[in-house]
This record gives sequence, C-alpha cells and structure tokens, in this order.
Amino acid sequence: MAIWRFDAIGTTWEIETSNELGADERRLVGAEIDRFDREWSRFRGDSAVTRVGRDGGSISSPDAGAMLDAYLDLSQATTGAVNPLVADSLAALGYDASYSLVASDPIAAPRDWTDRVRWTEGEATASAPALLDVGALGKGRLVDIVTDVLADVPGDLVVDAGGDMRVRGSAVRIGLEHPYDASKAIGVIELQDAALCASAINRRAWGDGLHHVLDARTGVPVRTWAATWAIAPAAMRADAIATALFFDGGPELAATWGVEWVRMSTDGRAERSPGCPAQLFTTRP
Repeated sequence: MAIWRFDAIGTTWEIETSNELGADERRLVGAEIDRFDREWSRFRGDSAVTRVGRDGGSISSPDAGAMLDAYLDLSQATTGAVNPLVADSLAALGYDASYSLVASDPIAAPRDWTDRVRWTEGEATASAPALLDVGALGKGRLVDIVTDVLADVPGDLVVDAGGDMRVRGSAVRIGLEHPYDASKAIGVIELQDAALCASAINRRAWGDGLHHVLDARTGVPVRTWAATWAIAPAAMRADAIATALFFDGGPELAATWGVEWVRMSTDGRAERSPGCPAQLFTTRP
C-alpha cells in the first residue's frame, strides 16, 4: 500500500491506496479539505462560520443540510446535550480560535438553537450572530467527502484523519486505544467497507479536567465516559454517534441509525452494542 501523509484541519491524515495517488487526485483532495475548512472552521478568521458568528447571515455549503439534519437528531436524542451552538461554551473554557487554553466560567449553550439557525440542503442561516461548532461530526463528514473524491481510484483505500477513518476493500485490523494509556488497546476490530470514528477525553485536553467533550446544557466537560468508538457505513454518522455516546440517549440513537459501538467509562468499564463486531479485552462486570 502507498501512504500519503499530510496535516490538515488540526490533525494528521493518512491516505492508503493500492497504488500511489497522482497529482490530480491529491489536488482534488486538497481542494475539498480547504473548501470545507473555509466554510466550517471556527479557528479561521476568514471562514464562513467565523463571519456568521460575528455578523449573522448565511453559510452556503453542500454540507449544511446533511450536518444540521444530523445535529437535530443528536440534539433530540440527548435532550440538548449535543448542540452546534456549543462553540461559545468551548471558547469560554479556553478552546477558542486562538487556542488560548485559558478557562473562564462555563456557559450553557442556547437550547433553542433550531430557532436561531435555519437550514436547507445547501445553506445554513443565522438570524443573529451565532457561532457554530460542527466538531461532533464534521471530521467524519470530511472523511466521507475525501473518500467520495477518491471513488474512482482502483483497489483498496483507507482514509484516516487522526483516527477517524473509512475503509474500502480489504479488511483492516484496528486497535481501540486505551484512553489512559496509548500503548495499550481495550479491544480490536476488523473493519471492512465501513467507517470507524472515536472520541476520548484525553484528546484535546488541557487544564484541570478540561477537555473538548462538553454537555451543551451546562458547558461543563463530561465526567462519566472516557472514550467511545462507533462503526457505521459512513464516517459522519459514526463520528456523530461517537459524540452521542457520552450522553444518555446515545445508544438509542445508535440503534435507530444502525450504528454499532463501544464505550469505556472513566472507572475502566467497557460496554458495547449487542451486534458490535469488536473483540474487547475489558468488559463491564
């Protein structure tokens, strides 16, 4: 397998293909990643999200409808714990556009986000300034986009964006990294023609118990679950469920969507969905 490594959207990407990708294919991948980043990154001063957060208005994007439809399902399933207006809460705790990592008091995200943000398939509109954060599923969405860009590339394909990945062709054996010891795995899974996305409180963590997975209703980082993994045909839904699993309602949404999953609690217990193909080394007593 040929491997193309590069950094984008704050993480390292690895794209594995049966044969080396050509210059045109790499250019198309880079163009789609840049487009998505210019539209949805709250860490860029020139992004559409930053503009709407400052002035209100619209974001024209082919990803708007798919992502915000999924956020609506996430928000309803978790009774508001997952909410795209959590951006201000993240910024208050120091995970802001400048990565200050200086925390102030947590704030709750507005629960009426669907009154503040409206959307169609290709556009999201905020009636007043509203800073969106699509971190609950955006990286998975981008993995799907890159996979689609490479749909005509023959042979096996693995698109891996910092551990959120989609596999086409031959099966790939993947370890589920222990959230408290990166040298260990709590289990393994054979992934074939599917996506695997993960989330953990040890990633993007700073300060005293601060990390990027917040309960939008309170603005406070979650404490019960340490890590989650979700397996689905497409990476956006896997990424979304990996976020939802930190909250009540997440397993029920996963069942509705047909997504299999594993999660590990902060006291070391692991559990999984009934049909999950992962082999676990640690289980719930």
